[in-house]
Parts: sequence; C-alpha cells; structure tokens
Amino acid sequence: MSSTPPPPALSVAAPAAAPSVAIRSAADVSDLVNSGTARGRHAKMIVVIALGGIFLDAYDLSSLAYGLPDITRQFGLGSAMAGTVTASISVGSLLGALLGGWLVDRIGRYRVFMANMLFFVVTALVCSVAQDVWTLIAARFVMGIGVGMDIPVAIAFLAEFSRLRGKGGKGSRTAAWSPAWYTATSGCYLVIMFLYFVLPDAHLGWLWRFTVGFGAVPALIVMLLRRRYMNESPTWAAEQGDLEAAARILRESYGVDARVADDAPARTPRPPRPGLSAYGRLFTGPYRARTVQSVAVGLAETFGYNAVAFGLPIIIATLMTQGPLTTIASSFTLNLVFALTGGLLGVRWASTRGAWPMMTLGFAIQFVAVTVLAVIGEPSGTAVVTAGILMLGAFMFAQGFGPGAHIMSYASLGFPTSMRGVSIGFNQAVLRLGSTLTLFFFPILSTGLGTHVYWVILGAPALGLVALLVKRWEPVGFDADAEERTLTAP
Repeated sequence: MSSTPPPPALSVAAPAAAPSVAIRSAADVSDLVNSGTARGRHAKMIVVIALGGIFLDAYDLSSLAYGLPDITRQFGLGSAMAGTVTASISVGSLLGALLGGWLVDRIGRYRVFMANMLFFVVTALVCSVAQDVWTLIAARFVMGIGVGMDIPVAIAFLAEFSRLRGKGGKGSRTAAWSPAWYTATSGCYLVIMFLYFVLPDAHLGWLWRFTVGFGAVPALIVMLLRRRYMNESPTWAAEQGDLEAAARILRESYGVDARVADDAPARTPRPPRPGLSAYGRLFTGPYRARTVQSVAVGLAETFGYNAVAFGLPIIIATLMTQGPLTTIASSFTLNLVFALTGGLLGVRWASTRGAWPMMTLGFAIQFVAVTVLAVIGEPSGTAVVTAGILMLGAFMFAQGFGPGAHIMSYASLGFPTSMRGVSIGFNQAVLRLGSTLTLFFFPILSTGLGTHVYWVILGAPALGLVALLVKRWEPVGFDADAEERTLTAP
C-alpha cells in the first residue's frame, strides 16, 4: 500500500490555503480523475510501475525467442515439441487473463498487482535451471499465468490513474504499453548480445538459460517499487461504495485534499461482487459490438506480432539464411529503432489523432510490407536481404504506433470501471488463444512452407482492416463510466 507523503511534500502539492475537494459519490471521484485536477508524484509513479509490469510480460515472452534452436538441440525436440515449449507460456497467460480479469474487478487492482510478481521471480529461476523439457514447459506455463494476470490489472491502472483527454490522458497512457513492451524486447536482445560476446564459445548453449533467469532481476525491482508506491484505484474503491478509502487514496497518491462531504454517506451500499457470469455482460447492450471489434483487431494484432515480431530470429536466421550475430543484431535493431520509435509516436499521437486512424494506417502498412516479403521470397544478395529486413522494419514500425499501441485502448476504454477487468481479461484470453496457436504452428509452418508462410501471415493485417472498416469506433476520449451511469439511471 502506498505510504502517505511526508507533511512538507504534501504541503507543496496541496497548500493549506487550498480548499478541500468534497466528494459525494463515485461519479465525483471519476470526474476528479478524468478532469486532470488530481495529479501527483505517486500517481505518476503508479503509472510507471504499471508499465514496469508490462515490461516484465514482454521480457518473459521474448526471452526464449532466440534460444529455441539451442533448446531444441539440448533436449532433442522435434518441431511439435518446440512449438509446445514456445506456446506453453501463452496457454498459461490465457488462463491467467481470465482469472486476473475477474479478480481485479472482484477484489481490487492492488491485491492482484502485488500477488503476481512472485510468478515472475520464481518461474524465471526455475526455467533457467530446467534439466528436462517438461520442467521447462511447466515453469513457462506458470510464468504465463502471472503474465496473463498482470496485463488486465496493469492496463486498468493506466486507465484509472489518468485524465480522460489530452496529454497524459487515458488514450496516451494505455498506448504507452507498446513502447514499454518494445523497450523490454529490445532489452532482451541487448542481454542476449552481451552474453553472446561474454560467454565462451563452448558455453553459448547456456545463453538462453542466463537470458531467461535474468528476468528475475527486474521482477524483484518492480516488486519492491510496488510495495512502496502502489495504491488501489480510487475509482474502483468508490465504485465499491467506500468513499472514505477513495478520498484517502486521492490524498496519498495525488496530493489532493479530498474529503467526503458531510451530506454524503461514508459508505454507500456495496454492489454485488462480480462472479464469472460478469463475462456475459460483455455481450449486452452497447458493449457487444465493442467486445467483438476489440477481439477481432486483437486477434489480427497478436497473429501478426507473434509471427513476425516474436518470430524475427526464425525469419532472419532460417528464411533469410543469416548467421547468429546478424540475427541477434538485426532483431535488436528492428525492436529498438523501428518498433520502439513507432510505439513512442503512438503515445504522442493518441490524444490528437485517436486510436482508429492509427490502427487503420498501421494495418495498411503491414499489409504492404508482408506482401513485399512474400514477393521477395528467399532473398539472394545483400541488396535484397536489406530490402527484406527493411520490410520487417516497416512492419514493426507500424505495429508500434498502430495495432500494437491501441489494441489496449479498444479492450479497456470503451468499458466502465465496474467491468474493465473482465473486458481486458476476456480480450487477452482470446488473444492468448490466438497467440498459442501462432507460437505452436509458426515453427511448423515456417519449416514446411518456407517463405510461402508470408502469404499466411498476410491474413493478419487483412483481418484488422476489415474489422476496423466495418465499424468506425473511437475509444480515446470516451467516458465509459458516465455512459454506464446514464444506462443504469432510474
């Protein structure tokens, strides 16, 4: 639980002469956060820590990407078992997303956020010392549960500790998960490159073990920061009928002198705790079309990402027949220069251009890039290889500012606080199913089809474009809590 700032710091954030902010209902708390009036050092730190969770998710998902050939050799795996190793974390994250999405709405964001760090620390260490493939698969599966639980709560925090519109708004903050993700994948390849030069040639087969095990280090750091700065979402607390807790969080995390008004009940009747049937609400009223669209664009994004971005080492080493150093350096550069730059632009453009235009443009660029890769086929000569890598760069750049940045906006911003967890959890569960199938079948397809696999990948941006053009829905700047109050008003 976040500690209360010392009196001197609090007096700077909220001078004694400033009047108290009276809150009488959950709507007052939501409006206070949405307006941007509530700002503070701890609130910004909570956003940073939430992004730290996304960083860990991406690192753990990416840490085996380069090491898969070594794992295949060490454990004597066929292509089906290699696909099982890569897909195990995605299967775990599917279950974790469903469980986590339900829990963050039922017991709160803070408790779930604090609990799942142990998954990252313990499983990273177990993976790094696994002596057989089934231990590795089991550890990656449990790690996936932690990843799946973390994303719904992290995105909920990003949305609920941000203003509704403008710089630093909900659209920009939820889009910030994309550069955090690519910072992690770039960092993963940087760790791989460092170890590649440090380890003796005879021990390069251990590189994947060190890379995976290193994931425990940032997990410990994030865990310590969470214990110091994290707090419950004030809007969630208010929705539970506890205005006193919401006012306290606003004082501690935002430095706002919020007090429950004398004419307001200190504790309003608590709504029923959501059961698993809460997922059914996603398919009622105005939420149905949003749920279907968010799942469709999410499946397109995750299929393309896992085939191209996660599969970069396979594409560059196998389909482009490049050596290990070129593979590592190219994967690192594509993530850092193209994907991360695109992600940062996605954050910058979210509040001014919105999610729909950026998603549409991103899928269109990806469609062109994959088509060119399919036409090139197996490249021969430096110029053609360079052109192929640049097309991968274009795909990653478009992923960063388009579908990669904004799938979370579609999964979270169109849904109110009371159901934001289940909306993200359901969305992530379906996406993880798609991710599992992609991670399992891509090594098999790339081996069997060679460069013709690009024609299969082309279906990802095509699906995304169709889903967006059928319904032009803009989630950025939309107040889902206000809509819910209108829908439930007597």
